[in-house]
Amino acid sequence: MVERADDARRLEILAMLAPGTMMRDGLERILRAGRGTLIVIGSTPQALSLCSGGFVIDSPATGQRIAELAKMDGALVVDAEAGRILRANVQLVPDAAIPTDETGTRHRSAERTAKQTGLPVVAVSESLGAISLYLDGVRYVVDEVATVMHRANQAMSTLERYRARFDEVIDLLAVREVEDQVTLRDVALALQRAEMLRRIADSLGGYVVELGDEGRMLALQLEELFEPVSGVLELIVRDYLADRRRRPARPVAGIAALSTDQLLDHAQVVKLLGGDGDLDRRLSPRGYRMLGTIPRLPLVVVERIVDHFGSLAAILDANAAALGDVEGVGSTRARTIREALRRRREQLLPNGGHPDAG
Repeated sequence: MVERADDARRLEILAMLAPGTMMRDGLERILRAGRGTLIVIGSTPQALSLCSGGFVIDSPATGQRIAELAKMDGALVVDAEAGRILRANVQLVPDAAIPTDETGTRHRSAERTAKQTGLPVVAVSESLGAISLYLDGVRYVVDEVATVMHRANQAMSTLERYRARFDEVIDLLAVREVEDQVTLRDVALALQRAEMLRRIADSLGGYVVELGDEGRMLALQLEELFEPVSGVLELIVRDYLADRRRRPARPVAGIAALSTDQLLDHAQVVKLLGGDGDLDRRLSPRGYRMLGTIPRLPLVVVERIVDHFGSLAAILDANAAALGDVEGVGSTRARTIREALRRRREQLLPNGGHPDAG
């Protein structure tokens, strides 16, 4: 087996099996009754060609119906949304030449069927009292709520610690920016922290999906911790791309694709920005990230301000009248921007901020 299935597809299927869903209700009823079954999620001509015997149901799916039909020895076939039971008591006859690492008859059939059809297949084992999902060559064990919740709480603690470290690094970067003392090393560290935070948040988001109704509080905590900083990585990339004509999407995707070891290597990170590798080289931020901290300031306006002034230093030195001359800013918004930047500079450099340029 490969190590992982496509994350988006896996989470979509796990959401169907999460606590509070009809499918999970049916699966838990089967487990409580000490029985097992196979459920194919989706109906394609290839999948139906593997079905022998049984009978057509084609009725709305409920947890009780799934549990009752699972009393028979055969497999169930439901539609792609798991909203209707299409067939029951069928025998799955996948190609026996397809390799499998499983030993039990039910799980061997499940793995081979999933590989041959490309459809998700759920196996409930009465001997192990476990639910397994076969998808894209991967067996994924659907854990009990308590187990997933424990892992999720650990991930949340990690996210909280990384958020605190991330804030420290970003504050340091901000100080260097207003002092115009930023180096490529500072930028690499900030990008590393931002990407690590995103990865932990993604992992926690997966647990929230698995927990279904039980994960609502975790979802709120995740939103509170990560949502305010979710776009910071892209703004840093915009600030420090060597070629300002490049769009940030490719470097952002490149950072996301780095392995953990590569991400910890400053040279690997700055290479994606088009840097020359001299980590001590001074850089001048364009101002995207700093302006991005101002509430209700649209990105299109931020881009116009950056295009007009060219650098954060010039933006910080601009008075309200100069800011108001930028298309889409106007006098009221210019005063708001000017005041926000003044307060931010005083927070960062309480004893060394420049006087307000008015």
